[in-house]
Amino acid sequence: QVRLVESGGGLVQTGGSLRLSCAASGQTSRPDAMGWFRQAPGKEREFVAAIYWRGGNIYYLDSVKGRFTISRDNAKNMVYLQMNSLKPEDTAVYYCAANSEIFAGSNYRREDLYNYWGQGTQVTVSS
Repeated sequence: QVRLVESGGGLVQTGGSLRLSCAASGQTSRPDAMGWFRQAPGKEREFVAAIYWRGGNIYYLDSVKGRFTISRDNAKNMVYLQMNSLKPEDTAVYYCAANSEIFAGSNYRREDLYNYWGQGTQVTVSS
C-alpha cells in the first residue's frame, strides 16, 4: 500500500506560480510511475503530468507544456509540480497518483490505471 499526501495548493492571481508537493510513503519499493491529475468543477478528471522514477521519462498535457514542470526527489520520495504562468482555467483540485509499474505507450494518461491516489489539493487562479 502506498500513501500519497499532496500539499502546496492555494489561491493565486493570473500569471502567478505555485508548487505542489506529493509525499509517497508506506511501501518498501517505490512506485515506478507518478502522475498529477486535476478536476475542475463540473468536468472530468484529466491528466496533467507524469514522471517515471527510473529513467525519468516525463509527459505533459499539451496545455501546460512550457508552464508546468514535474520533478522528483528520489531520496525523499517526493514528486513536485511547479506551476508557472497560471491561468484561471488551471483552477481545479489537483491529485497526485502512483502506479507500481510504468505504463505502456501513452497509458500514463489513464486515471483508471493508477493504483494509488492522494486526497487532492485545491488550486484557484483568480482573474
